[in-house]
Amino acid sequence: MTPKPLRRFIALNQALGWMEDASLPFLQSTLGPAAVQISEEAICIDASIDAKTLENALEQAAIKMRDSGWITGWRNERYTVFARDQAGDLDLSQPLFQLERAAFRRFGLTSRAVHINGYTAKAELWIAQRASNKAIDPNKLDNLAAGGISAGENIWDCVIRELSEEAGIPAQLASKAVSSGKLRTTRQEADGWHDEIIYTYDLQLADDFLPKNTDSEVAGFQRFRFEQIEAILPRMTLDAAAVTQAFLEQRGINNAEG
Repeated sequence: MTPKPLRRFIALNQALGWMEDASLPFLQSTLGPAAVQISEEAICIDASIDAKTLENALEQAAIKMRDSGWITGWRNERYTVFARDQAGDLDLSQPLFQLERAAFRRFGLTSRAVHINGYTAKAELWIAQRASNKAIDPNKLDNLAAGGISAGENIWDCVIRELSEEAGIPAQLASKAVSSGKLRTTRQEADGWHDEIIYTYDLQLADDFLPKNTDSEVAGFQRFRFEQIEAILPRMTLDAAAVTQAFLEQRGINNAEG
């Protein structure tokens, strides 16, 4: 899917994201107008700009965006921007630089996250309700646990951390989570272009286990039978709904529609 009317964001000789024209002045103010080349289709950073200089410039541009209200929900948490392989996917062996996670959509950069489905032997799925003070999708329904992969954090450690923080699941139990694949979600959002790779995991929980949030990001949990899930998909975040549909389809339940 190609976002419009955004321009391709090219830096370090790679197509890294998508940008709105409204974000241009912030970038030009930190790199200088001469270093930001604009064409009908792309915003291209001068090839002589190295990764560290680019990181500093994008960080300063993001701070200016935040101070102007163009970026909200600042997290003081950094994500890693990776190089692209020949197929255009992320090359996780080549980290380029880091940036505040709240700025990723303004530059259309590809973020990474984990989502974990918690289910029982009785064909029930645990669904979380996001807290009302969440910067993104407050009060929406979500998977048992989900969250972005911070800079320097590996995928598995993020799974264990999110299960602990969001659902109170100890590491010994969390370690039984099983990888079920990955999804990529892209879409235009009010705060820019969303592009995220989601690593999905499934964790079977005992019938008497009750998840308990520990980081104030979840308002509560509810258990639904698999056949009830279709009715609640519209109340879920778009990413959680995609993850949940994939979970059901892997179990031969194909009537769920978003």
